[in-house]
Amino acid sequence: MDTKYLKMAMEYRTSIDALMGSKEHADTVLVGGNVVNVITREIYKADIAIKHKYILLVGDCKELIGPETTVIDVSGRYLSPGFIDSHMHFESSMLTVTEFSRLSIPSGTTTLVADPHEIGNALGAVGMKAMADEIDHVPSDVYLVVPALTPDCPDLETAGYDVNSKDMEELLNYKNIIGIGELQGFSNAKHVYRNTPEIITDLLASTMYAKSKNMVVDGNAPELFGKELAAHIISTGGKCSCHETTTKEEAVEKLRQGVYLFMREGSTQKNMAECIRAVTEEGMDSRRCILATDDMVAADLETIGHMNEIVRRTIREGVSPAEAIQMVTINPATYFGLDHVGVLSPGKQADIAIIDNLEEMTIAGVFLKGNLVSLKKELLIDLPRYIYPGVVKTSVKIGPISEKDLEIEAEGESAQVRCIEVIPDQNLTGKSEETLRVSRGVVEADTKKDTLYIACVERYNRTNNIGKAFVKGFGMQEGAFAESVAHDTHNIMVVGSNIKDMTIAVNAVIEMGGGIAIANRGRVLSEMRLPVGGLITDELDGHEVSRKIAELESVITKDLGCKIHAPLMHLSFLALSTSPAWKITDKGLIDVNNFKILPPVVK
Repeated sequence: MDTKYLKMAMEYRTSIDALMGSKEHADTVLVGGNVVNVITREIYKADIAIKHKYILLVGDCKELIGPETTVIDVSGRYLSPGFIDSHMHFESSMLTVTEFSRLSIPSGTTTLVADPHEIGNALGAVGMKAMADEIDHVPSDVYLVVPALTPDCPDLETAGYDVNSKDMEELLNYKNIIGIGELQGFSNAKHVYRNTPEIITDLLASTMYAKSKNMVVDGNAPELFGKELAAHIISTGGKCSCHETTTKEEAVEKLRQGVYLFMREGSTQKNMAECIRAVTEEGMDSRRCILATDDMVAADLETIGHMNEIVRRTIREGVSPAEAIQMVTINPATYFGLDHVGVLSPGKQADIAIIDNLEEMTIAGVFLKGNLVSLKKELLIDLPRYIYPGVVKTSVKIGPISEKDLEIEAEGESAQVRCIEVIPDQNLTGKSEETLRVSRGVVEADTKKDTLYIACVERYNRTNNIGKAFVKGFGMQEGAFAESVAHDTHNIMVVGSNIKDMTIAVNAVIEMGGGIAIANRGRVLSEMRLPVGGLITDELDGHEVSRKIAELESVITKDLGCKIHAPLMHLSFLALSTSPAWKITDKGLIDVNNFKILPPVVK
């Protein structure tokens, strides 16, 4: 027998002994709380007894209290299963697994399912396995679902490593990996089928291998209905999730087709309020409704919370507290087959969130695997900083660029140009055209028209491509900022009012080996290194990252005049070539709906 299960059998035996009246007793008993039963959607007064890392009994636990038992009075408080974030990316927070855990555990989060799509695009299996290795060093349950394809649109973008079915055996047999992440490669179902049908064949090879191992396969189906949605569901092996749903109509369609609806509510993408209308207005069953963040920045984790905050918002949309809590506990546990978490019942892992106020979801304490690990938002356990190996710190492989590289040329005195339009709090974008002045053959940005330059610089030294276009929605008045975070291939993104500052910012990112840089009036104002895949820092702890990002965004707002909140994350999603309508990659301006590369100047 595996040593893990041998130990479990021994611990279960002493638990049975305690229940059946031997000299064994509970290690800990939480007395007088109100239990949130996510199985029956009830809330009622009961104790919870814990032995080893398991729940011993939910009910009257007086007889399980012995001389060595720790008794904690939780009268007036609520006891919920620990929360699960079912779809997130550590890279978007710029935090290591350890530092994300440091900030999220006090909010009641005890399980994370992460998609290392970002480091996978940058480094391939090497990066994803390095992240899986770090998981062994954190106290919470963390699992990875890996990409079956990078880049998602091979004809439209360049990644650092091309992942496909050839990599699945190596990845899906590695520790802490439980399946395949979002199938973005078949998000734009119609155009993928018409233009790159070989991708579908390769994805099916990957998903069927995952299914043979009884692993999950996540979907990714923005704006898909009818036959296209059905094709996408089949591509996942028939059990599909989607975190890209943005309208009530989509939510209704997907729930009717058996899709697990991951209602996204992160730092810049907020779709839950629209999706939940399928439940609150149409009365649809919520058992397949799951709350997830997708992307959350360190500052939000530290100041407003994590899954507890998302549950609070869901309650405010008219969902009962018990039903909202189901969406971060039993519902995701059922989807992922995580039978040991998600409910408060005998034999389950004792991951418990102690809640002061059920409507506001204020967390008083957190038990993780039977141990009190957080009290009043303070972590009680030590999490040593994790340092990544040097092999994942060499992802920026190009030399400096010149101002000439970023110029957009046109003839005449003015030019009609294509513009990406930023939509706040969405990764969807709009599209428009604008007339701009041409000086000495180069099109000029115009801050009065809120029309800035945007570029995407390939950083892996595979093509030397630089995609160039224009963007509206940032409201910047001067300067530029650049980052090596650009979903999902993570080339270097830069937006600016002038080419000189853009060039300075991009070259600062290159010199750092990945990171963020802000430039104005010919000099770098502020910067931050992201050495791990150009995406994550292992040089700062979670609190330091939160403060540094706040400093960077303050400079972008105050010195550059940017109007949009979370500008770094908004910029990073303007490279997401699977999300309509227009995006930019290293290959140029992408018409996502029509699978085309467009010139920035209208001819």
